[in-house]
Parts: sequence; C-alpha cells; structure tokens
Amino acid sequence: MWKASERLMDTIRHYASFPATGVSLRQMVQFGDRPSTGTLFRASQFLSEELPIRLAHRVQELGELPDGLNEMPSIKKVRNWYAQSFEEIINLPRPSLTQEVRERLLKGMRNNGGGSKILSEATQNPSIKEGQYRSSPNLINGHDNGNGKGKGASSRRYFVPSDDRGDWPPELDDYNQRFANLLQQIKRRHDGVVTTVAQGILEYKRQRQRLQIDSNIQSFLDRFYMSRIGIRMLIGQHIALTEQKAVRHPNYVGIICTKTNVRELALEAIENARFVCEDHYGLFEAPKVQLVCKPDLNFMYVPGHLSHMLFETLKNSLRAVVETHGADKEEFPVTKVIVAEGREDITIKISDEGGGIPRSSIPLVWTYMYTTVDQTPNLDPDFDKSDFKAPMAGFGYGLPISRLYARYFGGDLKLISMEGYGTDVYLHLNRLSSSSEPLQ
Repeated sequence: MWKASERLMDTIRHYASFPATGVSLRQMVQFGDRPSTGTLFRASQFLSEELPIRLAHRVQELGELPDGLNEMPSIKKVRNWYAQSFEEIINLPRPSLTQEVRERLLKGMRNNGGGSKILSEATQNPSIKEGQYRSSPNLINGHDNGNGKGKGASSRRYFVPSDDRGDWPPELDDYNQRFANLLQQIKRRHDGVVTTVAQGILEYKRQRQRLQIDSNIQSFLDRFYMSRIGIRMLIGQHIALTEQKAVRHPNYVGIICTKTNVRELALEAIENARFVCEDHYGLFEAPKVQLVCKPDLNFMYVPGHLSHMLFETLKNSLRAVVETHGADKEEFPVTKVIVAEGREDITIKISDEGGGIPRSSIPLVWTYMYTTVDQTPNLDPDFDKSDFKAPMAGFGYGLPISRLYARYFGGDLKLISMEGYGTDVYLHLNRLSSSSEPLQ
C-alpha cells in the first residue's frame, strides 16, 4: 500500500503555493499542430512543471476539507492517488542535454528573422465570475496577477517552439515516450476519481446523517471536478499528440477536432440516449427526438466533451418524458433539439414535455448528489472507467458535471422550466475558443 512521506508532503505544499497556468483551446491547437520530437519535448517540459502544481493544489484541498469530510476513507484514497501521481511526475529522470540542444530548444523557430512565435492570448472566460477561480489569463503572458506569483508562472508558458529542422538526439525521443507512458498510467489510476469522491460524500452524509451537502462542499466539488477536467484534458491531449507523431489525422490536433460536426455528434447522442432509455424502462420504442441542425455546421472542439454533455441532457429529458407520461403510453411527445449558430456561440436547445421542474427545485438541479430518483444506486467503482459510460439515472452528477464541461472552454449550460409542461436546456458552446481554463 503506497503512503506519502512527510518529505513528499513538504514538496507538495511548496508546489501548491504556485498558481496554475490556464491554457485555451486555440493555444492547444496552435501548439500541437506539428508534433515533432522537439515540440513534444517542449510540451513534456511544460506539463512536467504544470501538472505537479495542479495535482498539489488538489492534495492540499482534499486534506483541508471541513467537518471531517477529509477523514472519509474514499476521500483519503483519492488524495493518495493525487499525491502518488505528483511523486511519479517529479521523479521521472530527465535526459542530460548538450548546450547546443538546450539552445536549440530555447531559441524557438525564427520566422523570417522575426522573434519566436508566441501563441495567441487566452481571454477571460465569459462564464466564470471574477474571483471564482484563482487562475488568471494574464499568467499566460507572464504578467503578475497581483498575488505576487506572476513571476513563477511567467517561465511556464504554453507556446509554439520549435526549430525542427534537422535531427534531435535519441534521448529526447526516449524521454518523450517515457513521459507519455507515465501519463497513461496516471490517467488510468485516476479513472475512478468521480465515483470515489461521490462515495466519500455518501460516507460523509451517512456519518453526519445529512440529506443535502452545504454550499462549501458544493463549491469544493465544482473546483475539484473542474480541475480534474483540466488535468485530464492536458494529459489526454499530450498522449494523443505523442501518438500522432507517427500517424497524423487531418482534422485532429491531439483530442481536439478542428472540424467537429455538431449534427453527427447530436445524432449519435440521441441514438445512445434512446437506447439507454429503452433498456432501462423496457420500452419497445423510446420517445422520439427531432433534430434541427445544419448538416455542415463544424467548429473546433473536443468531441468527447460535447458527446458527454448532449448524452447527459438528452437522457434527463427522455427520463422526464417517460416518467411523466407513463412507460405504458403508446406515443410520447417529441423532444426537440435545435442547434443555432451565432458569431460567438453555437447554442443547442433541448426542449422536452417532461412535466417540468418546480421553481423551488431548480437550484437543486446543480447540486451534486441531488437526484429525483427515489433510491440513489450503489456506486459501482468501475462506473467511470470510460469517462462517458452512464446509467439512465444516477447519483445526481449528470447536469452539474456537464455544466463544468461547458464552462471549461468558455461555454455554459442553462435550464428554464415550466412546471406542468416541460424543460428547455440551453447548451452554449464558445466558438471563439480563446478563453482561458478556469483553474483553482
């Protein structure tokens, strides 16, 4: 059984004193456009400094949770996973490089005698209130953000290297591969984080005999899961870039698709949600879903994130329709999915006739562990081994986590309900893709 040493905890406390550096979707695409050995090594260097800072923040916060929540066995288990991953990254041996190679890596590509090509700025995330998260887009450009830590972040910058003419020494390739393998191992270790933390909250609620969690724990879960999306995004992106060095896909930079087709993903999510609904209620045919969307509507996004949000919201709508009208009804009202394209946002509206939600219950929809299902199912520890597998009605995580996915890249998820009729969910996706990650 792995256990953190006191020395390791001191190192974690030191790393947790630095702010994380937010990255935008556009920067990730610009950076990873040509994943050569030198570019990947630069990306590895950035991540080998950035990931420990993000992991250290989580270890600290998990250890300081109020009201005995930090003592719950499942919370301690997750804290150990984060501390162990932190230790593995900082202990991965670095290659010894000649002065010439170092200079080449630092120099960056000269464009017609110009300076090195810095990535476009990340902008303030429009869905996040000022001060809600501690990261600042200014950190990316190396400016101080007023907390005295700007200097520490200025050397950690996500930018285009990359003098890639000529060969790189084999040590760089070897390090890149070892780093990518380590990230794979860390990603697998953290697969069960969402359900294990949820299990920890259940343990806490049982021990404290609480029906609901308070706003402090709610805010912690928002920060924690948002941070997890960011960590998994950076790790998944780097692993995919390493693989793409060998095989390049024309529309993909890592896990980001530069031509994500909204209609295709929506049709797939509709099919999956209807299948789960039929399976869960034993229906011959699930409620029908009508899609209104231009066939050639493409934009830059992470298809996995969009699939997850569409599937979760559709699943909720279909469940409400079946439970309001009764599983034995021959024909259900049609749920509509309408996609509109604006200059800033692509907005997807999902309208159902599932009876709506009382106004007093709407804030509860965004709280974790709130579910309208009578009995919260026992949490299967393997539930989120794949990030996007989900039961028909779970433990009240579908909407709050989907909203975090939307906000991560500057979008949002909103809900308007008419009690006695139905609910409209608006999924806003930021198509400018320049907003900074909301990090803590």
